[in-house]
Amino acid sequence: MEYTLNMVFLTSGGKKTTFSIADVKSSLTDAEVNTLMQAILTQNIFTTSSGDLISKASATIVAKTVTDVTMSYIIEFNE
Repeated sequence: MEYTLNMVFLTSGGKKTTFSIADVKSSLTDAEVNTLMQAILTQNIFTTSSGDLISKASATIVAKTVTDVTMSYIIEFNE
């Protein structure tokens, strides 16, 4: 199973923006996510088209199951 962390921030322009991190560990805690989001805000290292990030809005961890499908090929010859 693959896990993706989606972090939603409010910007100084009054809009929401989402940052996603793929392949996070499944045991990621609320405290770790809050600490990461606060560090992003404190360091002010990102900006968006609607301004700087000013506060945390929400976060989700999405679990996705991926199943590979084996391809079979049929080759037709026209004479």
